[in-house]
Amino acid sequence: MTTTLRPSGPLQENVDGVRARRYDVCDNGRPVGAVEIGTDEAFGPTAGVLRSLSVEEARRRRGRGVIASLAAEEVLRGWGCVQVRAEVPADNEPARRLAAALGYTERSRVMAKTLDPGAPAPLPAGLTARAMSEEEFAHWRQDAVRSYARNWVERGVPPEQARIKSEHDHAVHLPDGLATAGVRFAVLVAAGEAVGHVWVARRETPPGGADGYVFDVEVREGHRGRGYGRSLMRLAEDITRSWGADRLGLHVFATNTPALRLYESLGYATTRYHLAKAL
Repeated sequence: MTTTLRPSGPLQENVDGVRARRYDVCDNGRPVGAVEIGTDEAFGPTAGVLRSLSVEEARRRRGRGVIASLAAEEVLRGWGCVQVRAEVPADNEPARRLAAALGYTERSRVMAKTLDPGAPAPLPAGLTARAMSEEEFAHWRQDAVRSYARNWVERGVPPEQARIKSEHDHAVHLPDGLATAGVRFAVLVAAGEAVGHVWVARRETPPGGADGYVFDVEVREGHRGRGYGRSLMRLAEDITRSWGADRLGLHVFATNTPALRLYESLGYATTRYHLAKAL
């Protein structure tokens, strides 16, 4: 048995230099699967992505997936990539085992919760909520771009990739600042002092539905460990319900154990794992 990759289409490259190409996975020249790779617009041209990998059912469990993945990584190295990432659904255990065997480690995960219908739950005594002001937003955005990039660097992402990722995400998701359609920033207040905030966005989901998504939730230093994070997540759920949506998602870094425990205690379950490895 000789497993190789054979291009099944031309190299695609857009004006921003983002590349993508699809290959047949061949067994002695016969196609038995497919793999698609690319570079990551959000992280820059040195970040590779294993977009998809499939092998025919009858041809699995014979090492073809491993060989195809390693061959795809060689192509990405040739493109100048220094890292590669992949996303795996939480319920795809074989894919997770394959990724682990190839040296991928969990970098972060997506979690979601189906919300119960009903009226908003009242905040604990002494807490109120209000909209974020323009002045607060300007200060938050300046700090957020730096801190988000720093979070990626702390998890092994090269600094330039982290900078590109942070600037890209904030530009895409907040093109008009606080006035961006489908965006809410809520501030939690205790004894007249702002103690935290949450950024929630509405996402359209076909056919004709909507979900909420938490892009940022933070309790300010000096106020942590008092349950404010739980209250902020309840605010996010209420905002999502006000849009007529019944599902709320979020992204969390794998090493953020306190946040993972909070979300799990609130009923959030992992839907996708984000994995990565150095090339």
